[in-house]
Amino acid sequence: MSSRVVLALDQGTSGTTALVVDSDGRVIARGYAELPQYYPQPGWVEHDPEEIWATVGQAATVALAEARVRAADIAAVGITNQRETTIVWDRTTGAPIHRAIVWQCRRTAPFCERLRADGLESHVRERTGLVLDAYFSGTKIRWLLDEVPGARKRAEAGELAFGTVDAWLLWKLTGGRVHATDVTNASRTLCLDLRTTRPTSPTPRARSVSTCARAIGTTRCSGSSACRGLSSRRCGHRPVSSARRADSAGCPMACRSPASPATSSRRSSGTPATSPVTPRTRTAPAVSCCSTPATLPSRRATGVPGDAKNTYGTGCFLLLNTGHAPVASRHGLLTTIAWRLDGRITYALEGSVFIAGAAIQWLRDGLGVLRTAGESQRIAESVPDTGGVYLVPAFVGLGAPYWDMRARGTIVGLTRGTTAAHLTRAALEAIAYQSRDVLEAMTADAGIVARRLRVDGGASTNDFLCQFQADILDIPVIRPAVTETTGLGAAYLAGVGAGLWRSLDALAARASIERTFEPAMNASTRARCYDGWRRAVERALQWEPSDPSGPRGEP
Repeated sequence: MSSRVVLALDQGTSGTTALVVDSDGRVIARGYAELPQYYPQPGWVEHDPEEIWATVGQAATVALAEARVRAADIAAVGITNQRETTIVWDRTTGAPIHRAIVWQCRRTAPFCERLRADGLESHVRERTGLVLDAYFSGTKIRWLLDEVPGARKRAEAGELAFGTVDAWLLWKLTGGRVHATDVTNASRTLCLDLRTTRPTSPTPRARSVSTCARAIGTTRCSGSSACRGLSSRRCGHRPVSSARRADSAGCPMACRSPASPATSSRRSSGTPATSPVTPRTRTAPAVSCCSTPATLPSRRATGVPGDAKNTYGTGCFLLLNTGHAPVASRHGLLTTIAWRLDGRITYALEGSVFIAGAAIQWLRDGLGVLRTAGESQRIAESVPDTGGVYLVPAFVGLGAPYWDMRARGTIVGLTRGTTAAHLTRAALEAIAYQSRDVLEAMTADAGIVARRLRVDGGASTNDFLCQFQADILDIPVIRPAVTETTGLGAAYLAGVGAGLWRSLDALAARASIERTFEPAMNASTRARCYDGWRRAVERALQWEPSDPSGPRGEP
């Protein structure tokens, strides 16, 4: 690779991280911008799409300034993103018709429960590998089209565009010229057939979900291997040629609508000509996309069937590579697309935990127990145990393997002796317990016993969490020197896709292990602690009563 750099944009639920990666594959600069969260009703979670875009610019500006590189030095841009979060916007103005409905949002739970009651879940699982849960994009699209006045008619007229966060950022980065996604994101919408990667209508009763998506043009994935460059139409850039190797995990799969995206020189709303990621260079950077847990497909991450990796972020996402054939789960996991390289799909079993690092944010922002998330380790280690306290952070229901949309956050075992330190320790332990729930389901599904767990993500820097995770799983936990693996993976995919590096394996070979946490807990203590967790979860399940009428807009 030349002296030029790759810019990685890791747009997560809590904020956006930008990484500048040099020609040796090293992270030389970072930028971060926190993203505001909106909770209009209990169980509802929203983001402002324009604020998502603003955090990208802020984080990129900081990272590029720290690296002391010019925008013209950016050879490629990699995007990794929070998945399932749903945005619908006007094709002409680029303005969102509503706040983004975040993946954690529970507003469509009653509709999902009606589809389950009608016996549709087995059909959905067979086609999409997913479950009927408010987590995924399909029912969020339906809500937006039914609840925003006039939205359905505008969608049917081809005036609106739907996208997950990757598609929204691509639209903004290209000045409205590219409306695209990749199969790892598309596979999380309930609108994609897992085997054919084509739009799907699981049954006639569920057809409205995929029909809604088709009406706004983001369910048809083709084999396009690269975006056409950043704001090339608007800034006069020459389009970049297709990437050579990366097919979908490396670069976005085109999901073009029947109506073409904006083709005039009109600026898309909110896209400044001087944005650090829309440089006025003669040749614009190539762009690659991949959903957050799927990044860095290498033999040192989840590249070998049986390897397990856990990403600790706002939520917690554990992946087990199952090879080139999808494995149907019988124990509450999702069958998903991990990546597609050189036209070949690799599948994975995934366990999605909705609340992980967000529990620490809640202690900080909601209860004021912590001043910063970083001090959680010190406070947790100030007590020898939780004093019998368990925190089940089912703030938006429970994901894998329970899939209970009506579970709610629960604290059990409180006494007069319970302190903030006990609560903090219980919150960190809950992340590890939930990961064990998922890993046990994976073992039951795949018949493969994990011998080690690789970890990454922001919370993986917490030594207490990593040690307790090793203890409760009774396997080593391996932490890399660079824990921002998702962003780094996006950068690697972008660089390989643009022909700047030869292979992902060659890059991954440069990665190093910072620390291995060996299990130190005895078997009886491990069994006692986990049994207490399971009993606590039982108290949280089905807490929210069922409302036959449902919220407004749910029949």
